[in-house]
Amino acid sequence: MKKMIAFIVLILAAFSIYWFLLRTKDSNPQEVKQAPISVKTHSDSFNLAVKNVLDAYYNMKDAFVEADIVQAKLYAAQFANQLDSIPLVELEKDKKAIYETVKLNIADLQANATSLVAQTDITEMRYDFRTISDMLYPGFFKTINYEGPTVYLQNCPMAFDGDKDANWISNSNEIVNPYLGKKDPKYKAGMLNCGEVKDSLVTGF
Repeated sequence: MKKMIAFIVLILAAFSIYWFLLRTKDSNPQEVKQAPISVKTHSDSFNLAVKNVLDAYYNMKDAFVEADIVQAKLYAAQFANQLDSIPLVELEKDKKAIYETVKLNIADLQANATSLVAQTDITEMRYDFRTISDMLYPGFFKTINYEGPTVYLQNCPMAFDGDKDANWISNSNEIVNPYLGKKDPKYKAGMLNCGEVKDSLVTGF
């Protein structure tokens, strides 16, 4: 009889402990972790200036899609001018090395844009455009800590002579090829969508 009573007491004690632990667990639910809030590094004026540079670049790209030499040169000149509007003093406040690197990047980008404007052959213009694109992505974007909308790095494996590839940058993941375009002498508009997205830069803003 004593053994039976002791057994019942043991069962009741175990149940009490289990109930206590269960209530304690339920009364302290884990807090839901919030995603970290992205904080912009640059001023609105800095990001607007970079946006204006990219807008000129995208317009230049679209001109090449149309094989419009006049418009391509116009937007290449705008691209070079807009680079001068970026308030680099903001970068100088952070690190002198970054400031100097971006100054050199801008000088090289402007030199290639100037070369593009001076060309008379659209193929040579597109070579300069390829160089500009390669300098922008990823080097320029990474150095300035780009904070704008998503940009896509796209590539055509047969941009020049059918066997030389070239990159360009787009604000859309849709492929619209500026190297072969709508009026290619050989393919006409047949290769307008030739290419693929190679990478993208997503900032969260």
